[in-house]
Order: sequence, then C-alpha cells, then structure tokens
Amino acid sequence: MAINNIINLHLFGTELGRIGLDENKSISSFQYNPDFLAEGKMLNVFPLTGIIRRVPQAQIFNQYNTDTFKNLPPQIADSLPDLFGNLIFKTWLTANDKSDINVLEQLAYVSNRGMGALEYVPSKDVPSNATINLDEIIEVLQSVLDNKRSSNQDQLNNEALINIFKIGSSAGGVRPKILISEHKQNGTIIPGDIAYSDTYLHYIVKLALDDNTNYPREIVEYCYYLTAKEVGIHMMPSKLIDNKHYATQRYDRQDGAKQHVLTATGMTGWDFQKAANSSYENLFSLCSFLKLPQSQIEDLYRRMIFNIVFCNTDDHLKNHSFIYDQHKDRWSLSPAYDLTFALNPLINFTKTNRALSINGKRNNINIKDVLHIADQYTIKNPKGIIVEINQSLKLLQRHMREQDVPIAVQEGIMRSCGGL
Repeated sequence: MAINNIINLHLFGTELGRIGLDENKSISSFQYNPDFLAEGKMLNVFPLTGIIRRVPQAQIFNQYNTDTFKNLPPQIADSLPDLFGNLIFKTWLTANDKSDINVLEQLAYVSNRGMGALEYVPSKDVPSNATINLDEIIEVLQSVLDNKRSSNQDQLNNEALINIFKIGSSAGGVRPKILISEHKQNGTIIPGDIAYSDTYLHYIVKLALDDNTNYPREIVEYCYYLTAKEVGIHMMPSKLIDNKHYATQRYDRQDGAKQHVLTATGMTGWDFQKAANSSYENLFSLCSFLKLPQSQIEDLYRRMIFNIVFCNTDDHLKNHSFIYDQHKDRWSLSPAYDLTFALNPLINFTKTNRALSINGKRNNINIKDVLHIADQYTIKNPKGIIVEINQSLKLLQRHMREQDVPIAVQEGIMRSCGGL
C-alpha cells in the first residue's frame, strides 16, 4: 500500500490546510491553505490553545508521540477511532490481506465518515451498498472480541466486516458501538457514517453482547440517562433498541448538517490518559477561555456533581466536548454523554480514583471540595444543585427497577453511589 505522507483537511466544504507525517522522525506538520486564511472566516475554528496557530507557515509537532495522539496535532488526532474502533479497523485490514497502515492512511479511510465535521482527502473507496443486519454485526463483533474465530476473510463474512468497518470504526470509545441513521417517516435503518440529512435521526448505538447478561451495561446507561434528564442535565434524546441496545442521538449531526466538535483533549492537547492535566478545574478554565456563557459553566458544574454522586469515575477529558458554530464563530458546551456507572457493580470496591481530580483529590470528594469550585467559577446556588442531585438517587433506583436490572446490579450500584 502506498504511503500517504500528506493529506488534505476539509471542513464545511472548505480546504483548511494540509497535514504531513514523518514516521521516521515521529513528527507531523500542519499548514493552513493560504486561500482559507485570506478569507478571514472561521477565525476560531481551532481555538488558540497553544497548538495550531493561525499563521501561513508550516507548523511542526514533535511532542505528541503518545498512544492518544499518535504524533498528530491533538485537533486532528481527535478524528481517529479509539480502542474498539481500532480493533475493528485492524480486523478489516487483516480480512482483506492489507498490511498495517500509518495514521494518515487511517484518516484517509475515515475520510468524510468520522465523528464531527472534519474530513480527510484522499479517501479510500468502501462499498456503500451493504445493508445492516444487527444480529450479524453482533455475531461478528463477538467473534472479534473473544478471538474465538480467525479474522481472516475465509472464516468471517466479508460483507459483515465491511458493514462493521463502515459504521463502527469511526465511533470512539472502548465499548462496541455502531453508527446508524433511522428514517423519520418509515423507520428504515441505514449505515450512519455518511448520511447526515435531516430526513434521518442519527444515532450511536452501544451494542449489548451476550456477555452482558449479568450486568446489562446498556440498560444501566439508559437508566442514568433518564435520571440525568430529570435533574436538568442536557443530553441528546436516547432510547433502547430491542430493550437492550442503548441508542443516543448524535450531537455532531443536527438539523441536517455536520457539527464541528472537539473533545477537551483534542482542543488542548491534555492527554486524557495522564493525570497531570486531568482536573475539573482545568475543564472549567477551558470553558472560561472559550468565553462560554455562565449558564453552560453552571451546566458543567451540575454534570460534575452528578458524576460524583452517581459514581461515574470515568468522566475523563475525552468525555467532555465542545461544538463550533461556524456562523457565530464561537464554541459551546456539547450535550453530556457517557454518563453511566463506571465500575462493575458485581465487585465490591473499597477505593476508586476519579479520572478528573477535584480540588486536588481523586477520591473521598466532599462538599467543601465542590463548593470550592463553585466559589471559583461563580456558580449560583451550588448547595441547591447538590441537594437536588443527592435526592435523585431514588430516581435511578426506580428506573433500574422498571427496566428489570438484576437485583444484584441494582444493589451494587446503590452501594457505590452516595450523597455529598
């Protein structure tokens, strides 16, 4: 396979610039398209957080040689699929007798099918005439995840692998998930990685595999969604498919248009896997730097309290995102996502550390810690927010009971959750 050392970056039909990669030196480069700079539009498309500067010269990046960034500028690395997407991607390559490829070639395969609105050219052709068979996808996913079958082309159905590659390899995160689009009128389901027409509702679907029987993670996340919505946390509409698969509408596909989004990690270069910059204080400071309205900063505070009370310890920097408004040239906080119980409720944990620290602490967070942040960022009525979310624990318990979550799982979650 030919090495793609340079790839073009597009957004909203405009070429922003070119990305280069030198694997031997573990460096990458980015250079804006001079015509784009001359237009003077979308000045804040990449906020000036000290990474990509708005200058005509080529910019060199040699400090991002980690698993998170893979030598790319963080804003670009945000487009790469995470752990599960990479697993499916590599399986597809193996099944098609293709050798490993570099990250620019992977972006070329992602092309215009990735999360958000950034697009990469040239793209590799992927057949577009395959249909979705959810049972088949789950069967192949299970085969891949459990390594029960070889992933070569002879033993796994190639059309199924292409289906999974098309609708699964662009979604981030660790858990198995696919992208689908559901026709608003007739309910027809099509692969959701290309379509963004307002004719469809666009979903990320987290798939329930057979090994989730004892701990139905997708149903628990749905219960968390119902509870969060009732305490005023802004989330995209979500539902269960077949009473087991968790489907949430995509905030990067709205009103028939793609939305340019960046995670906190992609925007700042703060590696979500490292503790150094992983704090809520940094997240609030980023919101202030972006000049988000106070209402959104208070919404983030409400999410923080919810994550503490409901033991969502995996609220890392890639689980907080921002959406760009090209017409107003400004950013806003995205709807909340991945709010769920982050541990295994069938195991008793004596001590757990949070992904994001609060007042310098990753466990045993108390009311003084969260009020300290409230004071720093002028949160109105923080004690009222804390009381409201503490009282919503009984809502979660009711939702889990109504969704027939196993009693042992309910008890494990309620034992781990607790008020401030």
